[in-house]
Amino acid sequence: MFDTIVVATDGSDSVRRAVAVAVDVAARFDAEVHAVYIVDSGEVESTPDEVRDDLREALDDRGEDALGEVTDAATERDPSLDITTEVREGRPAPEIAGYAREVDADVVAMGTRGRHGENRFLIGSVAERVVRTCPVPVLTVRQLTDEDPRRTTI
Repeated sequence: MFDTIVVATDGSDSVRRAVAVAVDVAARFDAEVHAVYIVDSGEVESTPDEVRDDLREALDDRGEDALGEVTDAATERDPSLDITTEVREGRPAPEIAGYAREVDADVVAMGTRGRHGENRFLIGSVAERVVRTCPVPVLTVRQLTDEDPRRTTI
């Protein structure tokens, strides 16, 4: 049913549950996992010239860390999972949708809130745009509150 799963990560705490769900689905279906981190070009371009390169480098480093967390979670769940990681730069929603097309993904998994926090009431703006524009199904996974009895620490 699932051969290729794309996990969009930004390294935030809220995406960890989405990573866990995606890895679990991949392990159950023996699917490939493609983890992608997008350096938001709008964020980079809106910074002053004198710090732009430093910001881009810091975001690249954050991306590598976030992708490492996905790799670690996948390896811990099932060491035989095939993991591919990639850092890209651009507008997040179109980049995620484009990446899903490129790798012929069966599903994209992502959190409903990103590192920009609670700027949207129910679903993050990037997640909303991906849901609306992605050519494959999108599995959005919300972060559970501390009070939710289903919450587990990952």
